[in-house]
Amino acid sequence: FPHTPSVLAPTCELRLAHNTQTVTMVRMSVLADCLKSIANAEKRGKRQVMIRPCSKVILKFLQVMQKHGYIGEFEVVDDHRAGKVVVELNGRINKCGVISPRFDVAVSDMEKWIANLLPSRQFGLIVLTTSVGIMDHEEARRKHTGGKILGFFY
Repeated sequence: FPHTPSVLAPTCELRLAHNTQTVTMVRMSVLADCLKSIANAEKRGKRQVMIRPCSKVILKFLQVMQKHGYIGEFEVVDDHRAGKVVVELNGRINKCGVISPRFDVAVSDMEKWIANLLPSRQFGLIVLTTSVGIMDHEEARRKHTGGKILGFFY
């Protein structure tokens, strides 16, 4: 039987109270995020990139990259939190990455890692953390010290 709109009961709005939870990603490795954002900015052809958060390991890694001319100047911006770093890029980085877990590298095993990670023996560096400090594989070999592998760039 036909209903006219005036006869129908007013429609009720049904609102369900959802427990909406925002899922935030957990930062597993600050260094991995840093190197990934540098590589992405380099691929996009950016002149500079901002990295946050900042850590002592990131700063030492950036110093090694800067010493070999793969990046330009970098400036630490101190917000009263984890800190930020603004890195000037010069277009020399083809690839950079972190090696996780941080494998032990003896001086005798260094050549094996170089062959696996770097495109050639002429260019590219592996960054190690040693008892003497964070340095590239060439300096570690000169000082005849092994350590744990942090990452690589070329």
